[in-house]
Amino acid sequence: MSSDDMVLGQPESPEENVAEAPISDAPTETALPEDNPQAPEVSPGETEALTVASVEPALEEKKEDLSATVEEAVEQPEELSDEEMFLAALDTASPDKSDEFTLQPLRRGQIIEGTIVRISQTEIMVDVGAKSEGIVTGRELEAVPRELVDSFEVGQKLLVYVRSPEDRNGNILLSLARAMEEQDWRDAENYLQNREVYRGRVTGFNKGGLIVRFGRLRGFLPASQVSAERRRRSNGATPEERWSGMVGEDIAVKVIEVERARNRLILSERAAEREMRALRRQELLATLEVGQVRKGWVISLADFGAFVDLGGADGLVHLSELSWKHITHPREALKVGDEVEVEVISVDRENQRIGLSIKRRQPDPWEEIAAKYDIGQLVQGTVTKLTKFGAFARLVEDPEIEGLIHVSELAERRVTHPSEVVKEGDIVTLRIVRIDLERRRVGLSMKRVDSEEYLERDWRSALSEANDEGASAEADIEVAMDAPATEAASAEAQIVSEDAPAAEPEPEPEPEEAGDEAELQAEDTSKEE
Repeated sequence: MSSDDMVLGQPESPEENVAEAPISDAPTETALPEDNPQAPEVSPGETEALTVASVEPALEEKKEDLSATVEEAVEQPEELSDEEMFLAALDTASPDKSDEFTLQPLRRGQIIEGTIVRISQTEIMVDVGAKSEGIVTGRELEAVPRELVDSFEVGQKLLVYVRSPEDRNGNILLSLARAMEEQDWRDAENYLQNREVYRGRVTGFNKGGLIVRFGRLRGFLPASQVSAERRRRSNGATPEERWSGMVGEDIAVKVIEVERARNRLILSERAAEREMRALRRQELLATLEVGQVRKGWVISLADFGAFVDLGGADGLVHLSELSWKHITHPREALKVGDEVEVEVISVDRENQRIGLSIKRRQPDPWEEIAAKYDIGQLVQGTVTKLTKFGAFARLVEDPEIEGLIHVSELAERRVTHPSEVVKEGDIVTLRIVRIDLERRRVGLSMKRVDSEEYLERDWRSALSEANDEGASAEADIEVAMDAPATEAASAEAQIVSEDAPAAEPEPEPEPEEAGDEAELQAEDTSKEE
């Protein structure tokens, strides 16, 4: 097939028509002259290839021109007049389907963000993206804290609640208080979902538990969800007795139920107790110092001491720091739930241990022992403990003071064990033979009770006691004698008063004269005796 036949046999197109002229002239341009004997012979296939190669560049150039024309047509949209654009905005539908001029309709209960455009004494105008500004009326402003209203500025962003999209005057009515309340509900749902701890304050109570403010909402804390520390303090038969003392206290809770339809917001202090306790423990350990005085509650007893809750961290009161008296178990001095005052005696922040003392908040009996007792004095003591080296005895008059009766001071004879002479619970007469205030020790003796070494001292002591008793008895006698003498003087004064003339009654004796006469009579009676 010739090259002319190949071109004419293809479908007609604009591109191919453009290429017909060079194709029809191709034989004169591409064929070799016949008079050139050296020219190579060209086959029909090669002729066809040369013709196509010459047409392709022209086709490609034509295609590029057509593509450019189409793109220019697409890039030039139809321009809209100002009137058409305004009408499109009113119809909430722009011909170019853009949202630039679209006004979204408002609905009641919607919470949206607006911008303050004007503030006056009676209202606040807010731009909410509608065809007119929204109004927060003066009545709505009264429901908002005054300090918050005073902080508002023109241009400030704030959330508002749509009370009415359009009232009878065509105004959009807004509310700040409802928006804040709605935001509180959303916050409560976030706290519930994220299980976060909320810090609030107890504002009231009822028979079932406490009321806790959650923003502008009233959250309810049932008695079953109150922490153990508060339950220990909730003593009483009435709600006032149980809960009134907690009003105004700070509290940490978790949201455990949110139900807007029933206006129901349930809180739990127990759920937040573990996290808050760890936090309070760290805070307490950072602020505790040796020598500080704190109040706490006994939470458990052990053989070696008592654990006291200081409000976030537990401290140990060792058995030796419970009381100046000798005790063998903490239950002899305390019980779980007791409120106690303690002194901090050690703080180990690395191991998180706190040492406390109760007896250091009590009067120290050893400070008075030097003035009250001296060596050689006889005392009464109760045997409390027996050991191989002696017996311990507690002074009857001062149970906080406990002394040792050495085994060599139990009797004149040789004693191998105190049980040969005394037993626990015996009340015996003892003599003080040693006082060591620095080491807080008292030495006692049984065998020296009748010792001649202290004979003169005992005689003087007995004489002093007898004199004291005699003086006391004499004073009692004088008081007893004064009573009849005073009565006799009163009777005599009354007789004199009756015998005196009615016209000139004599005045009654002055109290001092009557007293003097009674004293004289008492002295005469004493002399006669």
